[in-house]
Amino acid sequence: MEPDEHDFEAFYRARTPALLRTAYLLTGDRHLAEDLVQDALARTHRAWRRLRDGGNPEAYARQVMYHLQVSRWRRRRVPESLPGDLPERSDGRDHATDATSRLALRLALRQALLTLPARQRAAVVLRYFEDRSEAEAAELLGCRVGTLKSHLARGLAALRRALPDDHAGTATEGMFR
Repeated sequence: MEPDEHDFEAFYRARTPALLRTAYLLTGDRHLAEDLVQDALARTHRAWRRLRDGGNPEAYARQVMYHLQVSRWRRRRVPESLPGDLPERSDGRDHATDATSRLALRLALRQALLTLPARQRAAVVLRYFEDRSEAEAAELLGCRVGTLKSHLARGLAALRRALPDDHAGTATEGMFR
């Protein structure tokens, strides 16, 4: 195996899980996320020599991922449906109940996040889950900072409305502030 191939393989093994988490937040679907990461890593591999000598391979892969996802949003608009209901939240304070309520919060947040329009969801993911600056997120989405702020404001307001009353404050303040 050539040194370049070995370096790329090490990068692939180390960073794929993190890329998959981000892709899942962008797409809302495990299989679409895997496809998105696979496409991004294939393009990163093609640019590997250039990136290895002076670039940032992970930043390149993430940017490719964001651009590919934005292109997919523009090509097709498929309405999403979310089957099923969330489990009831209990008021007990034992460890199992705390874990259950954290899981219920995560499920509620995931379901609420998937109800957002694609651009708002991408803005929220880039800004709050990926911790990108407003300028970086706007550049990745191909819009102005003001437009990004509008997407964020609308997205966060929709998340607060979509989350059950007992989760709204915790999720939007604890995770997004």
